[in-house]
Amino acid sequence: MPLNQFTVPQFIDVEDKIFGPITARQFVILLADGILLFVFYKLFDLVLFIFMLAVFGGFGLVLAFVKINGQPFHYFLLNIAQTLRRPALRVWDKTASDQELKLAMQLGSVLTAQVVKAEKKEFTRSRLADLSLVVNTGGMYKPDEESF
Repeated sequence: MPLNQFTVPQFIDVEDKIFGPITARQFVILLADGILLFVFYKLFDLVLFIFMLAVFGGFGLVLAFVKINGQPFHYFLLNIAQTLRRPALRVWDKTASDQELKLAMQLGSVLTAQVVKAEKKEFTRSRLADLSLVVNTGGMYKPDEESF
């Protein structure tokens, strides 16, 4: 009984070329940029058109051909926009003291969180030794339950 053989696609991250080394994405970007520049040529005088050609033509070329970390430039722009909109690092800036939080809770303001102080247990040397034995024996060692 022969096993079914399947062809595994190779190079799935390579874009299809349509005109020589230009991909479909690059062609569409350059076509849109060319149409926009043609409209600028018809609407503006020569000096303003040359300025627009430098700005929008340069941006179109960068958008079409530049890659950053192996990804097209528009993905880079999208990542910048997403990072600026919603940064990944969140820092808690506790400016209110416990008394101010209690006062805010009494006044019934927007803050509805309860202030809870966690009890911190002291780890003694014997407790640490017991925990070490539990970990080292894979849970086979059973210390007396009152130490936990």
